[in-house]
Amino acid sequence: MKKQILLIVAFLTFSLNSFSAKKDSVVATVNGSPILQNIFDQTYKQNLLFLSGKKITKRKVLYDLINREIGIQRAKKNKLDQDPIVRRKMEDILFHAQVSKDLEPQLNIIKVSDYDVQTYYKNYPEYRTAHILMRVPVEASENQRDSALTQLLKIYRELEKDQSKFPELANKFTQTSAAPNGGDIGFQPATRLAPEYFKAIKNKPVNFISKPVKTQFGYHIVKILAKKNYNQIDQPLYKKIVYDIKRDKIITGYFKKLRKKSTITVIDKYLK
Repeated sequence: MKKQILLIVAFLTFSLNSFSAKKDSVVATVNGSPILQNIFDQTYKQNLLFLSGKKITKRKVLYDLINREIGIQRAKKNKLDQDPIVRRKMEDILFHAQVSKDLEPQLNIIKVSDYDVQTYYKNYPEYRTAHILMRVPVEASENQRDSALTQLLKIYRELEKDQSKFPELANKFTQTSAAPNGGDIGFQPATRLAPEYFKAIKNKPVNFISKPVKTQFGYHIVKILAKKNYNQIDQPLYKKIVYDIKRDKIITGYFKKLRKKSTITVIDKYLK
């Protein structure tokens, strides 16, 4: 998905740049609409940056542009640009293009050091866990929520008496694909766990079993099976996690400033 957005933004940038060109050679025309050499050359170079199962040739790239122009002309003829879903997608492209244009200089200088990764991992270590989950629908009634919690509390009381039953009870009751494995979901970084799930096990020892904890998926009982030391972690993965945190901080600050300059009204009753 990120690759697709980058390609869209890149092509949008090329299109915007073409407006500033005084004159450009025409490589082809489609029903009278020109395909300019500037766009053709840049698109060809962009295609060469990505691996493909087919050989990249100038003729193939040109016919891709011709096909694109035919599709756009048909879409305009059928007034798809006025379709609410299409307009929403067009607005998404504009949104990503504007944010990229404004923040690219800041994002390009983000650096992630070993110290950054060590500091992050100290607060968010990677656990291998198993869980017993009672699913609760997003719009569940109070009775449904109470029923799921009551059943899970019964299971928790059994575990208080005999923790060795965890795999057996998980296999029998957990409503996930991990049931046959005794609820074991393997090692997961904190970013791949619900915040409440991770909070329930953070800083706890191996073999710890949590009380029922609620997440957006339902109610869980979580058991810690193992914990990775820092030298065992996937360094590139954690550098990406830290990079994303730094990037998100920049983006959050960016929109915070823009909101201050905007006139915004929030109707709180719809947030309850």
